[in-house]
Amino acid sequence: MALKTTLDFLKTEAASGVVLGLAAVAALIVANSPLAADYIGWLKSEHVLQIGPLMLELTISEWIKEGLMAIFFLVVGLEIKYEILKGELSDPRKLATPVLAAAGGMIAPAAVYLAVSGLLNGPHGGWPIPLATDIAFALAVFAVAARKLPSSLRVFLLTLAIVDDLGAIALIAVLFSSGVDWVPLAWVTGLLAVGGVFARLRRVAAPFWVLGFGLIWYLTVLSGLSTSLTAVAFALIVPVANRTDDDQSPLKEAMHDLHPYVAYLVLPLFAFAKAGVSFAGLSLEQALAPLVLGIALGLFIGKQIGVFGAAWLASALKIGRRPTDATWLELYGVSLLCGVGFTMSLFVGLLAFPGAIDSVEQVEVKLGVLGGSFLSAVAGAAVLVVATRRRKNLAEAATDTRTD
Repeated sequence: MALKTTLDFLKTEAASGVVLGLAAVAALIVANSPLAADYIGWLKSEHVLQIGPLMLELTISEWIKEGLMAIFFLVVGLEIKYEILKGELSDPRKLATPVLAAAGGMIAPAAVYLAVSGLLNGPHGGWPIPLATDIAFALAVFAVAARKLPSSLRVFLLTLAIVDDLGAIALIAVLFSSGVDWVPLAWVTGLLAVGGVFARLRRVAAPFWVLGFGLIWYLTVLSGLSTSLTAVAFALIVPVANRTDDDQSPLKEAMHDLHPYVAYLVLPLFAFAKAGVSFAGLSLEQALAPLVLGIALGLFIGKQIGVFGAAWLASALKIGRRPTDATWLELYGVSLLCGVGFTMSLFVGLLAFPGAIDSVEQVEVKLGVLGGSFLSAVAGAAVLVVATRRRKNLAEAATDTRTD
Protein backbone atom coordinates (compact mmCIF):
# COMPACT_ATOMS: atom_id res chain seq x y z
CA MET A 1 0.00 0.00 0.00
CA ALA A 2 2.82 2.40 0.91
CA LEU A 3 4.55 1.72 -2.40
CA LYS A 4 1.35 2.39 -4.35
CA THR A 5 0.81 5.66 -2.48
CA THR A 6 4.37 6.75 -3.25
CA LEU A 7 4.00 5.90 -6.94
CA ASP A 8 0.70 7.79 -7.13
CA PHE A 9 2.37 10.78 -5.50
CA LEU A 10 5.25 10.72 -7.97
CA LYS A 11 2.78 10.84 -10.84
CA THR A 12 1.33 14.17 -9.75
CA GLU A 13 2.54 17.61 -10.75
CA ALA A 14 2.64 18.49 -7.08
CA ALA A 15 5.48 15.99 -6.70
CA SER A 16 7.44 17.57 -9.55
CA GLY A 17 6.84 20.95 -7.92
CA VAL A 18 8.35 19.67 -4.67
CA VAL A 19 11.39 18.30 -6.53
CA LEU A 20 11.80 21.63 -8.33
CA GLY A 21 11.59 23.53 -5.04
CA LEU A 22 14.16 21.26 -3.38
CA ALA A 23 16.53 21.76 -6.32
CA ALA A 24 16.19 25.55 -6.01
CA VAL A 25 16.85 25.43 -2.25
CA ALA A 26 19.88 23.19 -2.82
CA ALA A 27 21.24 25.70 -5.35
CA LEU A 28 20.82 28.60 -2.90
CA ILE A 29 22.58 26.64 -0.16
CA VAL A 30 25.51 25.65 -2.40
CA ALA A 31 25.86 29.17 -3.84
CA ASN A 32 26.22 30.58 -0.32
CA SER A 33 28.54 27.87 1.02
CA PRO A 34 32.27 27.06 0.70
CA LEU A 35 31.30 25.06 -2.40
CA ALA A 36 30.21 28.23 -4.24
CA ALA A 37 33.41 28.47 -6.31
CA ASP A 38 33.09 24.82 -7.42
CA TYR A 39 29.41 25.40 -8.26
CA ILE A 40 30.19 28.45 -10.42
CA GLY A 41 33.13 26.66 -12.00
CA TRP A 42 30.95 23.70 -12.92
CA LEU A 43 28.34 25.94 -14.54
CA LYS A 44 31.01 27.77 -16.54
CA SER A 45 32.88 24.63 -17.66
CA GLU A 46 32.67 24.06 -21.42
CA HIS A 47 31.74 20.78 -23.09
CA VAL A 48 31.82 19.84 -26.75
CA LEU A 49 29.21 17.80 -28.61
CA GLN A 50 30.23 16.48 -32.00
CA ILE A 51 28.13 14.33 -34.32
CA GLY A 52 29.87 13.86 -37.65
CA PRO A 53 30.62 17.29 -39.12
CA LEU A 54 28.34 19.05 -36.60
CA MET A 55 30.11 20.43 -33.55
CA LEU A 56 28.90 22.63 -30.71
CA GLU A 57 30.76 23.90 -27.65
CA LEU A 58 28.72 25.35 -24.79
CA THR A 59 29.05 25.75 -21.05
CA ILE A 60 27.03 23.54 -18.69
CA SER A 61 24.81 26.53 -17.95
CA GLU A 62 24.18 27.06 -21.68
CA TRP A 63 23.57 23.35 -22.31
CA ILE A 64 20.86 23.41 -19.64
CA LYS A 65 19.31 26.72 -20.70
CA GLU A 66 19.43 26.27 -24.47
CA GLY A 67 19.41 22.47 -24.63
CA LEU A 68 17.31 20.88 -21.90
CA MET A 69 14.93 23.84 -21.60
CA ALA A 70 14.21 23.58 -25.32
CA ILE A 71 12.61 20.21 -24.51
CA PHE A 72 10.56 21.90 -21.80
CA PHE A 73 9.29 24.54 -24.22
CA LEU A 74 8.57 21.83 -26.80
CA VAL A 75 6.31 20.03 -24.28
CA VAL A 76 4.66 23.33 -23.32
CA GLY A 77 4.06 24.09 -27.00
CA LEU A 78 2.56 20.64 -27.58
CA GLU A 79 0.20 21.07 -24.64
CA ILE A 80 -0.94 24.52 -25.72
CA LYS A 81 -1.52 23.29 -29.30
CA TYR A 82 -3.63 20.42 -27.99
CA GLU A 83 -5.66 22.76 -25.77
CA ILE A 84 -6.25 25.14 -28.69
CA LEU A 85 -7.40 22.37 -31.04
CA LYS A 86 -9.13 19.95 -28.68
CA GLY A 87 -9.35 21.38 -25.19
CA GLU A 88 -9.91 24.42 -23.01
CA LEU A 89 -8.59 26.98 -25.51
CA SER A 90 -10.65 25.73 -28.47
CA ASP A 91 -13.09 28.51 -27.58
CA PRO A 92 -11.50 31.64 -29.16
CA ARG A 93 -12.67 33.80 -26.27
CA LYS A 94 -10.95 31.54 -23.74
CA LEU A 95 -7.77 31.76 -25.82
CA ALA A 96 -8.08 35.55 -26.01
CA THR A 97 -8.19 35.92 -22.22
CA PRO A 98 -4.67 34.60 -21.36
CA VAL A 99 -3.18 36.32 -24.41
CA LEU A 100 -4.65 39.69 -23.43
CA ALA A 101 -3.75 39.02 -19.78
CA ALA A 102 -0.15 38.41 -20.86
CA ALA A 103 -0.12 41.77 -22.65
CA GLY A 104 -1.49 43.46 -19.54
CA GLY A 105 1.07 41.58 -17.47
CA MET A 106 3.86 43.19 -19.49
CA ILE A 107 2.48 46.73 -19.76
CA ALA A 108 1.54 47.26 -16.10
CA PRO A 109 4.88 46.13 -14.56
CA ALA A 110 6.78 48.41 -16.95
CA ALA A 111 4.47 51.29 -16.00
CA VAL A 112 4.93 50.61 -12.27
CA TYR A 113 8.71 50.40 -12.63
CA LEU A 114 8.92 53.65 -14.61
CA ALA A 115 6.62 55.41 -12.14
CA VAL A 116 8.78 54.35 -9.17
CA SER A 117 11.96 55.14 -11.08
CA GLY A 118 10.70 58.59 -12.03
CA LEU A 119 9.49 59.36 -8.53
CA LEU A 120 12.72 58.27 -6.83
CA ASN A 121 15.15 59.30 -9.59
CA GLY A 122 16.17 55.70 -10.29
CA PRO A 123 17.62 54.22 -13.50
CA HIS A 124 15.03 53.99 -16.28
CA GLY A 125 16.84 51.18 -18.14
CA GLY A 126 15.55 48.43 -15.85
CA TRP A 127 11.92 48.54 -17.00
CA PRO A 128 12.11 45.20 -18.96
CA ILE A 129 13.22 43.28 -15.84
CA PRO A 130 9.79 42.81 -14.14
CA LEU A 131 8.02 41.91 -17.40
CA ALA A 132 8.96 38.22 -17.41
CA THR A 133 7.22 35.31 -15.67
CA ASP A 134 9.30 32.32 -14.61
CA ILE A 135 7.06 29.65 -16.11
CA ALA A 136 8.76 26.74 -14.34
CA PHE A 137 8.57 28.17 -10.82
CA ALA A 138 5.08 29.62 -11.29
CA LEU A 139 3.77 26.22 -12.40
CA ALA A 140 5.57 24.53 -9.49
CA VAL A 141 3.88 26.78 -6.91
CA PHE A 142 0.54 26.31 -8.66
CA ALA A 143 0.96 22.52 -8.67
CA VAL A 144 1.53 22.48 -4.91
CA ALA A 145 -1.05 25.09 -3.84
CA ALA A 146 -3.88 24.46 -6.33
CA ARG A 147 -4.05 20.69 -6.82
CA LYS A 148 -7.84 20.58 -6.35
CA LEU A 149 -8.72 23.61 -8.45
CA PRO A 150 -9.96 23.36 -12.07
CA SER A 151 -7.34 22.32 -14.61
CA SER A 152 -8.46 25.23 -16.78
CA LEU A 153 -6.54 27.54 -14.42
CA ARG A 154 -3.32 25.66 -15.13
CA VAL A 155 -3.95 25.96 -18.88
CA PHE A 156 -4.57 29.70 -18.40
CA LEU A 157 -1.30 30.09 -16.47
CA LEU A 158 0.61 27.95 -18.95
CA THR A 159 -0.65 29.90 -21.97
CA LEU A 160 -0.13 33.28 -20.32
CA ALA A 161 3.38 32.38 -19.18
CA ILE A 162 4.49 31.14 -22.59
CA VAL A 163 3.13 34.27 -24.33
CA ASP A 164 4.79 36.36 -21.63
CA ASP A 165 8.07 34.48 -22.05
CA LEU A 166 8.02 34.87 -25.82
CA GLY A 167 7.34 38.59 -25.39
CA ALA A 168 10.31 38.89 -23.03
CA ILE A 169 12.52 36.98 -25.47
CA ALA A 170 11.41 39.29 -28.30
CA LEU A 171 12.32 42.32 -26.17
CA ILE A 172 15.72 40.79 -25.42
CA ALA A 173 16.30 40.31 -29.14
CA VAL A 174 15.29 43.92 -29.93
CA LEU A 175 16.90 45.72 -26.98
CA PHE A 176 19.95 43.65 -26.05
CA SER A 177 20.83 41.33 -28.93
CA SER A 178 24.21 41.84 -30.58
CA GLY A 179 22.83 40.45 -33.81
CA VAL A 180 21.33 37.30 -35.29
CA ASP A 181 22.92 35.12 -37.95
CA TRP A 182 20.21 35.03 -40.61
CA VAL A 183 21.64 32.15 -42.68
CA PRO A 184 21.00 29.35 -40.13
CA LEU A 185 17.76 31.08 -39.15
CA ALA A 186 16.61 30.90 -42.77
CA TRP A 187 17.36 27.16 -42.73
CA VAL A 188 15.32 26.81 -39.54
CA THR A 189 12.35 28.57 -41.16
CA GLY A 190 12.61 26.41 -44.26
CA LEU A 191 12.85 23.15 -42.31
CA LEU A 192 9.83 24.09 -40.17
CA ALA A 193 7.80 24.87 -43.31
CA VAL A 194 8.82 21.62 -45.04
CA GLY A 195 8.15 19.61 -41.89
CA GLY A 196 4.70 21.13 -41.51
CA VAL A 197 3.72 20.35 -45.09
CA PHE A 198 5.22 16.86 -45.01
CA ALA A 199 3.43 16.02 -41.75
CA ARG A 200 0.09 16.85 -43.36
CA LEU A 201 0.70 14.77 -46.46
CA ARG A 202 1.88 11.50 -44.91
CA ARG A 203 2.87 9.77 -41.71
CA VAL A 204 6.27 10.78 -40.32
CA ALA A 205 8.05 8.16 -38.21
CA ALA A 206 9.17 9.11 -34.71
CA PRO A 207 12.94 9.00 -35.48
CA PHE A 208 12.49 11.65 -38.16
CA TRP A 209 10.72 13.94 -35.68
CA VAL A 210 13.62 13.50 -33.25
CA LEU A 211 16.24 14.14 -35.92
CA GLY A 212 14.29 17.10 -37.27
CA PHE A 213 14.00 18.70 -33.84
CA GLY A 214 17.71 18.11 -33.17
CA LEU A 215 18.75 19.73 -36.47
CA ILE A 216 16.46 22.72 -35.99
CA TRP A 217 17.74 23.12 -32.43
CA TYR A 218 21.36 23.06 -33.63
CA LEU A 219 20.72 25.67 -36.32
CA THR A 220 18.87 27.87 -33.82
CA VAL A 221 21.86 27.86 -31.48
CA LEU A 222 24.12 28.83 -34.39
CA SER A 223 21.76 31.67 -35.31
CA GLY A 224 21.95 33.20 -31.84
CA LEU A 225 18.17 33.09 -31.35
CA SER A 226 16.61 31.59 -28.22
CA THR A 227 15.85 27.90 -28.71
CA SER A 228 12.57 28.31 -26.78
CA LEU A 229 11.10 30.16 -29.77
CA THR A 230 11.83 27.42 -32.31
CA ALA A 231 10.87 24.69 -29.81
CA VAL A 232 7.37 26.16 -29.58
CA ALA A 233 7.30 26.61 -33.37
CA PHE A 234 8.29 22.96 -33.85
CA ALA A 235 5.46 21.86 -31.54
CA LEU A 236 3.01 23.58 -33.87
CA ILE A 237 3.86 21.26 -36.78
CA VAL A 238 3.51 18.00 -34.81
CA PRO A 239 0.23 16.31 -35.90
CA VAL A 240 -2.54 16.00 -33.32
CA ALA A 241 -4.71 13.61 -35.37
CA ASN A 242 -4.47 9.87 -34.64
CA ARG A 243 -2.47 7.66 -36.99
CA THR A 244 -4.54 5.19 -38.99
CA ASP A 245 -2.44 2.12 -38.21
CA ASP A 246 -2.24 2.29 -34.39
CA ASP A 247 -4.83 5.02 -33.61
CA GLN A 248 -2.24 7.04 -31.64
CA SER A 249 -1.76 10.81 -31.79
CA PRO A 250 1.91 11.79 -32.37
CA LEU A 251 1.35 14.94 -30.32
CA LYS A 252 -0.19 13.18 -27.30
CA GLU A 253 2.39 10.40 -27.57
CA ALA A 254 5.24 12.91 -27.45
CA MET A 255 3.66 14.74 -24.49
CA HIS A 256 3.23 11.47 -22.59
CA ASP A 257 6.77 10.24 -23.28
CA LEU A 258 8.57 13.53 -22.55
CA HIS A 259 6.61 14.79 -19.54
CA PRO A 260 8.31 12.63 -16.85
CA TYR A 261 11.79 13.63 -18.06
CA VAL A 262 10.81 17.31 -18.09
CA ALA A 263 9.19 17.15 -14.65
CA TYR A 264 11.87 15.18 -12.80
CA LEU A 265 15.07 15.90 -14.73
CA VAL A 266 14.95 19.00 -16.95
CA LEU A 267 13.22 21.42 -14.59
CA PRO A 268 15.13 20.39 -11.42
CA LEU A 269 18.45 20.73 -13.29
CA PHE A 270 17.37 24.13 -14.59
CA ALA A 271 16.40 25.22 -11.07
CA PHE A 272 19.71 23.99 -9.65
CA ALA A 273 21.65 25.84 -12.35
CA LYS A 274 19.74 29.13 -12.25
CA ALA A 275 18.55 29.51 -8.66
CA GLY A 276 22.04 29.56 -7.18
CA VAL A 277 22.07 33.27 -6.37
CA SER A 278 24.77 34.41 -3.95
CA PHE A 279 23.64 36.80 -1.23
CA ALA A 280 27.15 38.23 -0.90
CA GLY A 281 26.95 42.00 -1.07
CA LEU A 282 23.26 42.18 -0.21
CA SER A 283 22.38 44.51 2.67
CA LEU A 284 19.21 45.78 4.31
CA GLU A 285 20.21 49.35 3.47
CA GLN A 286 19.75 48.59 -0.21
CA ALA A 287 16.19 47.35 0.27
CA LEU A 288 14.78 50.85 -0.38
CA ALA A 289 16.97 51.64 -3.40
CA PRO A 290 14.92 52.89 -6.41
CA LEU A 291 16.06 49.99 -8.60
CA VAL A 292 15.08 47.43 -5.95
CA LEU A 293 11.66 48.99 -5.32
CA GLY A 294 10.97 49.43 -9.03
CA ILE A 295 11.64 45.76 -9.83
CA ALA A 296 9.96 44.33 -6.71
CA LEU A 297 6.82 46.47 -7.06
CA GLY A 298 6.73 45.86 -10.81
CA LEU A 299 6.63 42.11 -10.21
CA PHE A 300 4.36 42.07 -7.17
CA ILE A 301 1.99 44.98 -7.88
CA GLY A 302 2.30 45.49 -11.63
CA LYS A 303 1.88 41.84 -12.60
CA GLN A 304 -1.27 41.20 -10.58
CA ILE A 305 -2.89 44.46 -11.73
CA GLY A 306 -1.99 43.90 -15.38
CA VAL A 307 -2.93 40.21 -15.58
CA PHE A 308 -6.10 40.29 -13.47
CA GLY A 309 -7.20 43.66 -14.85
CA ALA A 310 -6.80 42.57 -18.48
CA ALA A 311 -8.59 39.25 -17.82
CA TRP A 312 -11.49 41.03 -16.10
CA LEU A 313 -11.71 43.65 -18.86
CA ALA A 314 -11.67 40.98 -21.58
CA SER A 315 -14.56 39.20 -19.85
CA ALA A 316 -16.50 42.44 -19.27
CA LEU A 317 -16.16 43.44 -22.93
CA LYS A 318 -17.22 39.93 -24.06
CA ILE A 319 -13.99 39.43 -26.03
CA GLY A 320 -12.74 36.85 -23.55
CA ARG A 321 -14.02 34.31 -21.05
CA ARG A 322 -12.99 33.29 -17.59
CA PRO A 323 -11.38 29.80 -17.45
CA THR A 324 -13.96 27.01 -17.20
CA ASP A 325 -15.39 26.49 -13.68
CA ALA A 326 -12.90 28.99 -12.20
CA THR A 327 -13.87 31.81 -9.84
CA TRP A 328 -12.47 35.33 -9.86
CA LEU A 329 -10.70 34.66 -6.55
CA GLU A 330 -8.93 31.65 -8.07
CA LEU A 331 -7.98 33.68 -11.13
CA TYR A 332 -6.61 36.41 -8.86
CA GLY A 333 -4.40 33.84 -7.15
CA VAL A 334 -3.01 32.80 -10.53
CA SER A 335 -2.47 36.47 -11.43
CA LEU A 336 -0.32 36.84 -8.32
CA LEU A 337 1.80 33.83 -9.34
CA CYS A 338 2.62 35.60 -12.60
CA GLY A 339 4.80 37.94 -10.54
CA VAL A 340 7.31 35.12 -9.98
CA GLY A 341 9.97 36.44 -12.34
CA PHE A 342 13.08 34.86 -10.83
CA THR A 343 15.45 33.28 -13.39
CA MET A 344 14.14 35.10 -16.47
CA SER A 345 14.11 38.46 -14.66
CA LEU A 346 17.63 37.86 -13.36
CA PHE A 347 18.74 37.07 -16.91
CA VAL A 348 17.18 40.27 -18.28
CA GLY A 349 18.79 42.17 -15.39
CA LEU A 350 22.23 40.97 -16.51
CA LEU A 351 21.53 42.35 -19.98
CA ALA A 352 20.01 45.63 -18.79
CA PHE A 353 22.89 46.38 -16.41
CA PRO A 354 25.99 44.64 -17.80
CA GLY A 355 28.98 44.51 -15.49
CA ALA A 356 30.49 42.57 -12.62
CA ILE A 357 28.22 40.11 -10.86
CA ASP A 358 28.89 41.89 -7.57
CA SER A 359 28.33 45.43 -8.91
CA VAL A 360 25.90 47.74 -7.11
CA GLU A 361 23.33 47.42 -9.92
CA GLN A 362 23.51 43.62 -10.00
CA VAL A 363 23.16 43.38 -6.23
CA GLU A 364 20.05 45.59 -6.41
CA VAL A 365 18.63 43.61 -9.35
CA LYS A 366 18.98 40.38 -7.35
CA LEU A 367 17.35 41.94 -4.29
CA GLY A 368 14.43 43.32 -6.32
CA VAL A 369 13.82 40.12 -8.28
CA LEU A 370 14.06 37.87 -5.23
CA GLY A 371 11.84 40.16 -3.16
CA GLY A 372 9.14 40.58 -5.82
CA SER A 373 9.16 36.90 -6.79
CA PHE A 374 8.99 35.73 -3.16
CA LEU A 375 6.08 38.05 -2.33
CA SER A 376 4.22 36.96 -5.47
CA ALA A 377 4.77 33.25 -4.79
CA VAL A 378 3.70 33.44 -1.12
CA ALA A 379 0.69 35.68 -1.76
CA GLY A 380 -0.42 33.65 -4.79
CA ALA A 381 -0.12 30.36 -2.91
CA ALA A 382 -2.05 31.80 0.07
CA VAL A 383 -4.91 33.05 -2.12
CA LEU A 384 -5.11 29.72 -3.96
CA VAL A 385 -5.20 27.78 -0.68
CA VAL A 386 -8.03 30.03 0.58
CA ALA A 387 -9.85 29.59 -2.74
CA THR A 388 -9.48 25.81 -2.46
CA ARG A 389 -10.97 25.79 1.04
CA ARG A 390 -13.79 28.05 -0.05
CA ARG A 391 -14.61 25.74 -2.96
CA LYS A 392 -14.56 22.74 -0.60
CA ASN A 393 -16.85 24.47 1.91
CA LEU A 394 -19.32 25.42 -0.82
CA ALA A 395 -19.33 21.86 -2.13
CA GLU A 396 -19.97 20.46 1.37
CA ALA A 397 -22.75 22.97 1.96
CA ALA A 398 -24.39 22.00 -1.33
CA THR A 399 -24.14 18.33 -0.39
CA ASP A 400 -25.74 18.97 3.02
CA THR A 401 -28.56 20.92 1.38
CA ARG A 402 -29.32 18.07 -1.03
CA THR A 403 -29.22 15.59 1.86
CA ASP A 404 -31.71 17.64 3.88
